[in-house]
Amino acid sequence: MSAGDWPLALLRAQLAPLLPALVIEVAPTIDSSNTELLRRARRGALAPTVLIAEEQTAGRGRQGRSWYSAAGDVLAVSIGLPYAPRDWSGLSLAVGVALAESLQPQWPAAGSGQARIQLKWPNDLWLDDGRKLAGILIETAEMADGSGRRCVIVGMGINLQPPPAQGLRTPAACLQDVDARLDGPAALLRCALPVVRTLLGFAESGFAPFQPRFARRDYLKGRMVQLSNGVQGTACGVQDDGALQLSTAGGLQRITSSEVSVRPARSCGAGA
Repeated sequence: MSAGDWPLALLRAQLAPLLPALVIEVAPTIDSSNTELLRRARRGALAPTVLIAEEQTAGRGRQGRSWYSAAGDVLAVSIGLPYAPRDWSGLSLAVGVALAESLQPQWPAAGSGQARIQLKWPNDLWLDDGRKLAGILIETAEMADGSGRRCVIVGMGINLQPPPAQGLRTPAACLQDVDARLDGPAALLRCALPVVRTLLGFAESGFAPFQPRFARRDYLKGRMVQLSNGVQGTACGVQDDGALQLSTAGGLQRITSSEVSVRPARSCGAGA
């Protein structure tokens, strides 16, 4: 796919009114779109940038995990901009809400009372059958222009085609499972504006306005889950700052995304 295959003019028309001095780029091959924008921020000021990576040789997920990203199989895009929210807590959850609602806006899914695309705390999109569709990686850096300002890099990886099953911790889904009409350019055009609007809204109001929307698609709520430190309990939803509430044998615990990872416990049959 060449740069001409991406709807760059339409994308600019959508985003430029919200992001003055917007830069939109397509990288045929890159180590990681997030890493590249972090490098730019650390070299100086980072203009609002949308970087589309057609192939990533060292794509990253949360906690340094690799993210399979061969050309044509994954929509990998990073959005970077100067950013100063009142509170960073819950940002990945808010971005997840924007992605899920833009990729599957209808509610409920045909023949069921729940959304086909759900949100797995703190940074993944899963289908209702327990397969992972997309991941979100949010990173920040101080810009090296002497201003003291920080920037945010929001990396999004969405499976367009089924990835190889080898080595995956979670069974994978792809957009073809949700909407056969959605290829990379169509998905990007559908989700970029809602994500940017979410970033701007979050900077002003934090996660609280997004909490009810997250709750409607909360994959973990009511399920037995296991933390990476071995603690098990029942997920009881998220608070208005994005913290997970976990009911354990020792009582109700408040879990933040910086502390642990969370997976459905194998005993609940949820695709762990």
